[in-house]
Amino acid sequence: MAHIAAIGEVMVELSPFPVNDANGRDVMALSFAGDTYNTSVYMARLGLQTDYVTQLGDDPYSARILDAMKAENISTGFIKQLPGRSPGLYIIRNTPDGEREFFYWRKEAPARELFSNPDTTRELTEKLSKVNCVYLSGITLAIIGEEGRKALLQVLPQLREKGVQIAFDSNFRPRLWADRQQAQQAMRDILQFTDIALLTLDDEDLLWGDDSVEGCIERYKDVAIKELVLKRGASDTIIIQQGQQTRVPVPPVSNIVDTTGAGDTFNAGYLAGRLNGLSPVDAAKQGTRCAAAVIRHRGGVIDKAVFHKEIQG
Repeated sequence: MAHIAAIGEVMVELSPFPVNDANGRDVMALSFAGDTYNTSVYMARLGLQTDYVTQLGDDPYSARILDAMKAENISTGFIKQLPGRSPGLYIIRNTPDGEREFFYWRKEAPARELFSNPDTTRELTEKLSKVNCVYLSGITLAIIGEEGRKALLQVLPQLREKGVQIAFDSNFRPRLWADRQQAQQAMRDILQFTDIALLTLDDEDLLWGDDSVEGCIERYKDVAIKELVLKRGASDTIIIQQGQQTRVPVPPVSNIVDTTGAGDTFNAGYLAGRLNGLSPVDAAKQGTRCAAAVIRHRGGVIDKAVFHKEIQG
């Protein structure tokens, strides 16, 4: 069984119920989410041996996060718990026009200290060298800060020398960066060591002011990415290998409820497919099926039985 490790942050999520309690107070549902965590859930469901790499606290909510991972068959052996700390938190607010707003409390989250300790980083690098693939995102890069990114850039080439593939989704969130220039440099640095790049053209537009396929190819022409996968929402997915483009149609989806996590879920389907021996085209088709299942339901992580029924139907 192929083995993947995803690096990032999992947070406590509070989302509103449609009705208040008897005293008019908001009623919130508690769950756990994060971009690479969401991907890890679906990769595990699709049969990959999946580890999650993060730092948590020793509080009750960190314990519940670990329990949630174990329930999803996500291994927790790469996770370090820091005494006296607790994970980040975000609240979802439904706006009158049906959209959703996100409010974060994450500045003190222990995940931000990933790769900040040389001894811990050496230990983690040794563990990561034994997996088939390491997956991370632009959010991972943002939260670990400049020093963490410098350490990570020393780790990735060591892993590739051991035959570990690196998969990366830019997942650009402007509020997490000092400015666009800082984010641009960090993304270009990481893509130098990336085998599979899973990019969304909406993010490319936010980051570079250009959402064209040609512009994306030009930007990364000097970066030795083996597979450049361009996600374009309802439009064809484009896979670029050795300068050749392949378009994979995205079937229309009816009854869309919530597009949160669609990209994360596509990534899970694609990476699970590739690591389990599917061609890039068939892996993209699997990623599209997974994303289509998720957007027909509310939340980034949907019920396991519902997910399997949807992708098999």
